[in-house]
Amino acid sequence: MTRFVDVGNMVRWAAAQGTEHILAEMVGYVEDDFRRWEDFDKKPRVASHTPFGVIELMPASDHETYGFKYVNGHPSNPSRGFQTVTAFGVLADVSNGYPTFVSEMTLLTAFRTAATSAMVARKLARPDSKRLALIGAGSQSEFQSLAFRSVLGINEVSVWDTDPAAVEKYVRNMAPLGFDIIVASSAADAVRGADIITTCTADKAKAVILTADMIEAGVHINAMGGDCPGKTELDPAILARGDVFVEFDPQTRIEGEIQQMPADFPATEFWRVLTGQAAGRTTAEQVTIFDSVGFAIEDFSALRYVRDAVAGTDFFDEIDLVASPEDPKNLFGLIGARAPHLIR
Repeated sequence: MTRFVDVGNMVRWAAAQGTEHILAEMVGYVEDDFRRWEDFDKKPRVASHTPFGVIELMPASDHETYGFKYVNGHPSNPSRGFQTVTAFGVLADVSNGYPTFVSEMTLLTAFRTAATSAMVARKLARPDSKRLALIGAGSQSEFQSLAFRSVLGINEVSVWDTDPAAVEKYVRNMAPLGFDIIVASSAADAVRGADIITTCTADKAKAVILTADMIEAGVHINAMGGDCPGKTELDPAILARGDVFVEFDPQTRIEGEIQQMPADFPATEFWRVLTGQAAGRTTAEQVTIFDSVGFAIEDFSALRYVRDAVAGTDFFDEIDLVASPEDPKNLFGLIGARAPHLIR
């Protein structure tokens, strides 16, 4: 039998545990897997691009457990009544190939993306950071805010979006949770005085939502919206000014902000900072940029965390996903006795 966490169980589990508690614990799982980065088989995600959006498979394996996520990204979906991103994921036992755990990952991807952002910022942002600026108030905005509060203690947020309804939604969700929220009049207004900036917009275009003149010394930029070929958010001059950190360099060169830069543009894989092989923030004035496109090891970590967290609870079901004949060489035997007589 395969353990299965569906949407209902994910919602019940998240409500019981609390979003900030989950994010804080998930950061530990993601960081543990980044520290053992070299143990994993890694490859850029497999993407199928269409005029509507993209559908991707994201695999990773540490030679004991194999994991993958199915995920889509369709920027026009909200206008048609659908979510921009949906996902599900699987863990399997490498020794026999059997799937052991299946989970919804639409909610879980929001958790893992925010947990990764906070994990990186804990190393790259200034320790005295107090204010977060959100450029984009879509589905990630609340999770990002809660992650930065649970991990870095940040409670002051300035937010701006081209869609006033998205900002209203964000305020409606976050104000009751005690955040000190500033509704900005523009992107420039939102980032003024911010210590950390998260950019997360959905348009599949080479956009410039931040220009170099908006970036103050010492800021950490969490650039999440450039996540497929032809989709960026930052002025290239910002990248040239700061130090850029990435997840998996071969994937980020294709999909991230640095797709705008020459092939030899320097970027540091973040796992090297965690293991002491590369420097992170070295001065208070340094501008640091996390060019985040999302990588399969993060999904692997999130699936591991949920699998372990729901063990011994009633927040999962067991499904009969794999046919298991008594004689492993007689798969037909499962149906043969029930099959109608075959007539030539």
